[in-house]
Amino acid sequence: MKHNLIFIFTGAAIFLISCNSSIKQEPAGVKDNVPFPKGEKITNANFTGTAYLHMMIAADSLNATAIGNVSFEPGARTKWHLHPGGQILLVTDGVGYYQEKGQAKKVLRKGDVIKCPPHVTHWHGASADTAFVQVAVTSNQNGGAVWFDAVSEEDYLK
Repeated sequence: MKHNLIFIFTGAAIFLISCNSSIKQEPAGVKDNVPFPKGEKITNANFTGTAYLHMMIAADSLNATAIGNVSFEPGARTKWHLHPGGQILLVTDGVGYYQEKGQAKKVLRKGDVIKCPPHVTHWHGASADTAFVQVAVTSNQNGGAVWFDAVSEEDYLK
């Protein structure tokens, strides 16, 4: 009887270990099931850290609205900026931040929607330890974005 119990417990332990070792651990980044492509690495000076852009619709003479999927690696973010025509952010994955000048930073999660009013200086990007993905809907009717200074580490970490 004692030998059978040892055999059963040993078998159960081996089974549990083998099951747990096959579980895929999610990294602290973006999941594989995001709805839009990651896009190309952004190489301009308007971002801190690494971010990617997949331009879905470019503004043109018929429609002044641009739509882009932006993927931020942990810690990546925009500089302070404003949009003369305003902007809407649709969060599709991860954890990010949004802050308007003079206001408290907001934590953003999948499903959140932010309306950036015209001419309001703000920044947005990933949290320090988790990637962040957003669809940015931007009206360029009154001109493109106006860029300012980088977000300081102090402001980012507040």
